[in-house]
Amino acid sequence: MKGKKKASGKVLSGIYTLLVYAFLYLPIGVVILFSFNTSKRNIVMEGFTLEWYGKLFENEPLLRAYGNTLIVGLCSTLIATIIGTLASYGMSKFKFRGKSIIDTLLYIPVVIPEIVLGISLLAIFNLSRIPMGLISLVIAHATFCIPFVVFTVNARFAGFDKSVEEAAMDLGAGRIKTFFTVTLPIILPGVISGAFLSFTLSIDDIIISFFTTGPGSNTYPLKVMELTKTGITPDVYALSTIVLIVTVTLVIAAQRDTKNSKHKKNKATTL
Repeated sequence: MKGKKKASGKVLSGIYTLLVYAFLYLPIGVVILFSFNTSKRNIVMEGFTLEWYGKLFENEPLLRAYGNTLIVGLCSTLIATIIGTLASYGMSKFKFRGKSIIDTLLYIPVVIPEIVLGISLLAIFNLSRIPMGLISLVIAHATFCIPFVVFTVNARFAGFDKSVEEAAMDLGAGRIKTFFTVTLPIILPGVISGAFLSFTLSIDDIIISFFTTGPGSNTYPLKVMELTKTGITPDVYALSTIVLIVTVTLVIAAQRDTKNSKHKKNKATTL
């Protein structure tokens, strides 16, 4: 009786797992499938073709929009990572008046609706006479990415042993040298995680980008949203498939590199 219950439990668990994975990855599979569709309307799958991967590179507006997305994502991520890391370091290292208020204010860009933040940034840009374009997009994206970097790096600082810094300074290292040679390598996983999170949020943003973009600075999400009015062509799915393949390849390579480094470290420790 117990064996039958265990077997039925395994079957139900397998079905549940299969449904979860289908819910997560079926839409991605549809995008990949429709990138090979012979029909331009992409309502039903009519046939198999590779022509859209060739026509993709003839679609200059789409490629330009994706290029803008990468530029904004990389620049805003760099700015947010630097500011967020330094802010997290200062808030974890020093005690000062108003620290709790700053901690609370950091949650505001995260919890408020994006449309409110987008309208607020638009008003600030108009008052400051900042031209609407790639510059305004970078500033806007860096603004809502900074808190995520701070939170991620703060989690790394939570278990940080300050005696390591003190030992380095006792040996003659200054604060700057101690930060780059001791502190930064220890918190680097949190910094990298915050950077990846910021980049993901930036390239995926629509609402804030809608309010802070300008002529000639259309991003890929905004371009796709614009195409939904007339119909998304298969070359958009082709670009999405290429980006997906590159992303998955980078993730697999990073995981293998992490496993290899851990294996070498364990081997060196054993020896």
